[in-house]
Amino acid sequence: MATEEIHNPPLAQPPTPAASLPQYPEMIMAAIEALNDKNGSDKSAISSYIESTYTDLPEAHSTLLSHHLDQLKQSGKLVLVQNNYMKPDPNAPPRRGRGRPPKPKATVPSGTVVGVGPPRPRGRPPKPRDPFAPPPPPKAKNASSGSGRPRGRPPKKAKTASAPAPASAAGGAPRGRGRPPKVKPAVAPVGC
Repeated sequence: MATEEIHNPPLAQPPTPAASLPQYPEMIMAAIEALNDKNGSDKSAISSYIESTYTDLPEAHSTLLSHHLDQLKQSGKLVLVQNNYMKPDPNAPPRRGRGRPPKPKATVPSGTVVGVGPPRPRGRPPKPRDPFAPPPPPKAKNASSGSGRPRGRPPKKAKTASAPAPASAAGGAPRGRGRPPKVKPAVAPVGC
C-alpha cells in the first residue's frame, strides 16, 4: 500500500477569458463611443453593449463593470451626469479636488535669501500712529499694573512663635489624627 503511487491525470485548464477579452476600461470606452449618445450612456446600456459584443465574459461581469466605471470616474476619464457616463469635454476646465486649494507660491527673485532679517517681536503689533500727531508724554514705569499689588502668587507666611498654635487651643494636648471619639454622657447608677 505504501509503495503504490496514485497517478491522477492532469486536469485540462479552461482557457482564461481574460486572454481573449480586452481590458475592462477599453471595453467601456469602446461601448460609450459606439453608443454615441449626447447625454451619455447609463450602466445598463454599457453592460448590454459589452455583453452583445464580447463573449466569454466572467460571471462577475456586473461587479467588474461597476468597479471599473468608478475607477474611470475617479481618474477623470469619464464624467457621471445624471446617472449617465460620458467622456469629459476637452474644453472644460480641469476638475478641482476636494478641500481648499493651496495658496499660490510667491515667486522670489533670484539672489535673495529667504528667512534672513530681523525676527518679528513677540506679542501684538502696536496700532499705527498718526505721523502728524504730537508724541504722547512718556509714561512712568511702575512695577504694578495700577492695583497696588505685586504680580503673581503671594509668598507663604513664615510661622511665628507669638501666634497661637491650634493644638494649644484645644486644652494643651496635641490632637490625634482623624475624628475624635464620641463623648458618652455620665450614667448614674440605678437603684441606689
